[in-house]
Amino acid sequence: MHNILDQKGLEALEAQEPQRFQRSAEGGFYLSLKGLELTPLGDLDTAKLEKLAGIVRGLAFAAIDGIKSGHPGGSSSKVEQLLALFFSGLVAFDPLNPKHAGRDRFVWSAGHCTPLFHSFLALIYETLQRQGNIIDKEALGAVLPECLARFRHCDGPAGHVESKYALADASTGSSGHGFSAALGLATLQHSNGLKSKVYVIAGDAETEEGMSYEARNLANTLGMDNIIVSLDFNHFGIDGPITEVISSYYLNHWFALGWNVIEVNGHNFTELTYAYKKAHQGFGNGKPTAVICHTIKGRFYGKLEGTADSHGTPAAHPDYVVIMKNLGFDIPGIEGDVKKDIDVVVAQINKDDEAFILKGINANRINLTDENELIEQLKKALAGRPLVDYRKIQRPEVLPPELIFKEGDLVPVRKATEAFFKWLMGQTTFFYIGSGDLAKSILTGAAENVYGLISKDNPLGRGLRFGIAEQNMAMMSCALTQDVLPGGHQAMSVFSTYGVFTSIMANPVRMALVSNAVNPKTKGFFIMLAAHDGPETGEDGPTHQGLFWMSLFDAYPGIKVYKPLDANEAVEMLFHSLEHGEPVALSVMRPGTPVFKRGLTEDGRYSVPPAREANNGAYVFKPFDGNGKKKVVLAVCGGQVMANVLAILPELEQNLDVKIVAVTSPELFERLRERDLKKAQAVLSDKERQYVITLHNGWSGFMWRFLLPGNYEQRTLEIDKFLKAGPPKEVYEMAKFDAEGIKEQILNAIKN
Repeated sequence: MHNILDQKGLEALEAQEPQRFQRSAEGGFYLSLKGLELTPLGDLDTAKLEKLAGIVRGLAFAAIDGIKSGHPGGSSSKVEQLLALFFSGLVAFDPLNPKHAGRDRFVWSAGHCTPLFHSFLALIYETLQRQGNIIDKEALGAVLPECLARFRHCDGPAGHVESKYALADASTGSSGHGFSAALGLATLQHSNGLKSKVYVIAGDAETEEGMSYEARNLANTLGMDNIIVSLDFNHFGIDGPITEVISSYYLNHWFALGWNVIEVNGHNFTELTYAYKKAHQGFGNGKPTAVICHTIKGRFYGKLEGTADSHGTPAAHPDYVVIMKNLGFDIPGIEGDVKKDIDVVVAQINKDDEAFILKGINANRINLTDENELIEQLKKALAGRPLVDYRKIQRPEVLPPELIFKEGDLVPVRKATEAFFKWLMGQTTFFYIGSGDLAKSILTGAAENVYGLISKDNPLGRGLRFGIAEQNMAMMSCALTQDVLPGGHQAMSVFSTYGVFTSIMANPVRMALVSNAVNPKTKGFFIMLAAHDGPETGEDGPTHQGLFWMSLFDAYPGIKVYKPLDANEAVEMLFHSLEHGEPVALSVMRPGTPVFKRGLTEDGRYSVPPAREANNGAYVFKPFDGNGKKKVVLAVCGGQVMANVLAILPELEQNLDVKIVAVTSPELFERLRERDLKKAQAVLSDKERQYVITLHNGWSGFMWRFLLPGNYEQRTLEIDKFLKAGPPKEVYEMAKFDAEGIKEQILNAIKN
């Protein structure tokens, strides 16, 4: 017997059973190169690299002084890393064909380090221009030295990294998001049998971001050994030392998640080159690798060197002049005329430097595999699968029976998406789907199972198990749609959670939309499935009632919110989304929702349009009768809401002339107004807006486009408060959105 509550008891137990006090690490391969005497690499000219490091720093510091804005700290501490990586001869990349399908991908997770990023591009493209190459900046995503004088200006190089540039394959700047974007790109390559690496330029403070954990965890689980992270371990974020947040042993944040870890002096070219070559070679264990580079933040940046302030604080101009002279640049240093300083720095690039840079460019260029060969690799890996992407898939004239739902039945809209995505998976191999640990509820499993879940044992799967990690799910799923595979193929993705949780994914979606906007050549198409919309998950209470989720996504440019009223509309709107290739936030209901009867009503009074009219964002479900009574237009959003309105329609018509407009996407209706105003006016004319009452079982702002200014409060029926837990029927009654409650609210609105 043991008493382990005192020190003697613990000591006695340890002496008898030492294994109880031992814990072995379960990470990947670990290697420290710090201070190790390494055999000199014959092709490594450290003197030349040291000179180029000074030139890159000089360009970066001058660019920052020109705008008095930017991020010198992390940019300066990463200089040796970027140079060692690029001139190691490992990278598959051609700056004159920067988006070659066989290139290695680069993600600047430290997306704020644009002084370094743009200055390095300027070094490369200045050299190529001197060799007689015509540098089309727009076509190549290139930067030239003279561009740096307009750094962070609207007509100059961007403040954060954007994917339109060479050597950048994701738009970044939100800390930690780059890991997830890189994981998406790596997954796309790996799951199509391709060998491209994904290099991530990252900072240590990003480890604090929750979604970076989600990505680091899943990268190892999926076996993405094609990811190599170069991590700048300079110990500082913006506010201070990272130890103010991370007090545990830093390497455990990587090693404990199963990564291979190599430690180096991040300013030592020999150690860095060895590390990158070993990481590229791999360790044979199917794990990603992080090269942890010990560095000095703001290296050579004068008084700010080694401080958190160097992160985003430009040096005072007199200090900047001293910094540049200490780097060996005898600049004029005239405040407001940084172009002359840049010219002095560029003048130090001599013929020998050009030859060295060109040698490095050519060494990387020969690593590229011809695209025709890549296409054959892809065909071999995906043999038997349809190599067709979403842009080629059209709605069949006659829908397959599994995509047709019987009118009059109660069908959850999630059943329609389940059937559609399973069908779609059979049409294209370039389709990925997953959910945030909710596949059994949202019903993504049928599509996932067509090719199976991606894993180390099934690398060519198409289903993804993200776990409870909504941010990583969104960023990863969006990023993999924003790359072009050999043969011009582009993937699409569906990622899903309950509507109430979609706000967690808002920033990753926003970042993807930014990338679509700044780099339309690789615009990605994805569907964010917002399941269990409205108060339908009533029993769970307000924590799961998805009433207000669409407010963010309705505001973002580049994405449309779709809210089909029934299962057949959902199918039609999904085909519509494929046709337009524009990201969608798609509302999906849990309970059985009436599949509305289309065509002439039983009494012959009017005809309900086919489900395809949902693609216009709004359509006339029932026209005015023209009976001379007081007019009211009910703009109805939500299948259950429509069912409740139809239940009370006979009572309303005793004293009113009622027109019903079915609303499936206010944004699509705005598009209809722009494209075909006559048809839009037939749905809802400007004159009829005075009669409109909107009904939405959630955020009322979603329906603002159907109202006249000034009568918003009086003419909106919505759920504008958190509700209590209860079965959906009870919750609808509580919210006064059952049939009787809606009738009472409509009559009160008319009185007012």
